[in-house]
Amino acid sequence: MREDVRIWLDCGSPSLYNQLVRQDTNAGHMGSFLKDRKHDDHSYVDTQEYKKYFENYISFILEHEEHLEVYSNLDVINNAEGTWKNQQIMEDAGLNPIPVYHFGSDLKWLKMYLDKGYDYIAIGGMVPNPPNILIPALDKIWSNYLTDDDGMPLVKVHGFAVTSVQLVNRYPWYSVDSTSWVKFGRYGVVCIPRLINGRYDYTVNAWNVAVSPRSPSQKERGKHFTTYAPAEQKVIMDYVSSKGLIYGSSKIFTIKEGYELKEGERKFAKELGGDKNTVERIVEHGICNDYKLRDELNILYYLDLEKSIQPWPWAFKQKIKIKKFKVKK
Repeated sequence: MREDVRIWLDCGSPSLYNQLVRQDTNAGHMGSFLKDRKHDDHSYVDTQEYKKYFENYISFILEHEEHLEVYSNLDVINNAEGTWKNQQIMEDAGLNPIPVYHFGSDLKWLKMYLDKGYDYIAIGGMVPNPPNILIPALDKIWSNYLTDDDGMPLVKVHGFAVTSVQLVNRYPWYSVDSTSWVKFGRYGVVCIPRLINGRYDYTVNAWNVAVSPRSPSQKERGKHFTTYAPAEQKVIMDYVSSKGLIYGSSKIFTIKEGYELKEGERKFAKELGGDKNTVERIVEHGICNDYKLRDELNILYYLDLEKSIQPWPWAFKQKIKIKKFKVKK
């Protein structure tokens, strides 16, 4: 393995939850929004499938720990006590996972992690709550628990599923992650930074531009690259070109039954009002018809966003004045 590769291993607890619970229509579901969490059901952690996953996760880390810079605890989403239990199980196995505090849980659990001297803590459970719910609570957490009187971070903090420009720029995270860049690309969307006063501004949300010829939004004015004004298209393409990529082109046509697809052709249904006989022929590969190129462009956007943030640690400008929580020495 290359020595310059730094691996941050995510435990995959949301995917595990979706696999074990959301596919079971008879199971009680976890509340994603804070207001729904009173209905949470965590009985899935007692299943053999869950226990086997946990055993395999621990075994994988033990086998590959020398290559892992960081790995997280297998958190039980929205269940602070269960999450702490798993933390202890992993530590008893000789591991040092990052503990996870879930947004909305009793703050006594966050205090506990701080009191115990953990110097790297992850915060999860924020998706899909909107900024108007997250920011007031996160302001209090950062002001009162995670920073000193000057606003400087007391510990390293990782934000699970935090790549919202508003949240990334507001708090001094040590690290963040999300799958947004992948989801955007799969849905035919690319991230374009806003051009303000002749410069790309990464303090405001990106311009999420639909570019795929499969996108139904291209029928709506201002909802797809092809329906933007020429001046807007130029701004978009100037950025795409600056990253060494092109838009590409496709031809959409209808085939008759029995038609055999040729190289560079693929079927798709429903989009553009098409049916199973609608075919896309790729004339020139580009971001409009190649998700890998969209992924590349979106990765470059997030790398530039990262570069635009001042080096860690930096002070959180407190928005509220409250009594500071003191970490036990």
